[in-house]
Amino acid sequence: MITRFDKLQTELPHPKNPSPNSAAAVQELLGGKFGEMSTFMNYTYQSFNFRGRKEMRPFYDLIANIAAEEFGHIELVAYAINLLLTGTTERGDDPSTAPLASAADARNSYHFLASGQQALPMDSQGNFWTGANVFSSGNLKLDLLHNFFLECGARAGKIRVYETVDDPTARACVGFLLVRGGVHIVAYAKALEKLSGVDVGKLLPIPDISNKRFPEAAKHEARGLHRILYQFSPEDYPRAGEIWNGTHPEDGSELELRVGAPEGFDPPDLEAEPQLTAPVGPDIDPEMFQDVAARLFPEVDPKRRKAGAKAKVR
Repeated sequence: MITRFDKLQTELPHPKNPSPNSAAAVQELLGGKFGEMSTFMNYTYQSFNFRGRKEMRPFYDLIANIAAEEFGHIELVAYAINLLLTGTTERGDDPSTAPLASAADARNSYHFLASGQQALPMDSQGNFWTGANVFSSGNLKLDLLHNFFLECGARAGKIRVYETVDDPTARACVGFLLVRGGVHIVAYAKALEKLSGVDVGKLLPIPDISNKRFPEAAKHEARGLHRILYQFSPEDYPRAGEIWNGTHPEDGSELELRVGAPEGFDPPDLEAEPQLTAPVGPDIDPEMFQDVAARLFPEVDPKRRKAGAKAKVR
């Protein structure tokens, strides 16, 4: 089971220049072959399908812990996309003015025609994510090797999106993910070494460019975030620490398994886009809206407040 927190794993600044084409580029990090949907679903299904758990428990715990973190990465990228899309079409409630006209030149029209200027589980070209991206062979060595490759491919994608989009929203998201994805790369390298004796960490970094070259990543590494693996459950999956230990292969810092979820940040409250009737359209019955509000928030209903005042006078 999963416990969900209404927090993001890092803080996202509001964009300086909202852009649907920037949002489309960031979509690759969500629904691309090496995106967060793929990492999350690969590790989730591998943990569901894990055989011989009793004998190989540290490997199971490692994969399960990483899968839990990946859920938050999907959430983070989706919010970055949503922020980059917010305010990119003309706001208003008159459809005759063609408020979505600017979307005709957007690279991904699905953001406007199939959603309310929102993230979708697709890549940068509008191809929807597919379960065909999930690899769960049942062979532990093969699955770990695949996961190592998947995380390295994901890192390459993050670097290229960083180099494509210079908005602070996108770069804050990518910088954080470069560091946390780097943790997963090292974790799978350590797991392969435990299983086979091969020092896979000697290959790092892949691609061969340091996170320290990216200011938005370097600040997280300066806090030591690159050496911490989170055990999200206070009691479950503790044996990941039998793999996640020793030193980091790139800078020699001591690795740490930390119990509990990381510090969270409030997610942005996305503004309404009335031209897309998101969340409601202009012709919603105002009385019905007031009735719903009164049922949900009786303490602010003026009719009930007035009735309560009369009752007190009597």
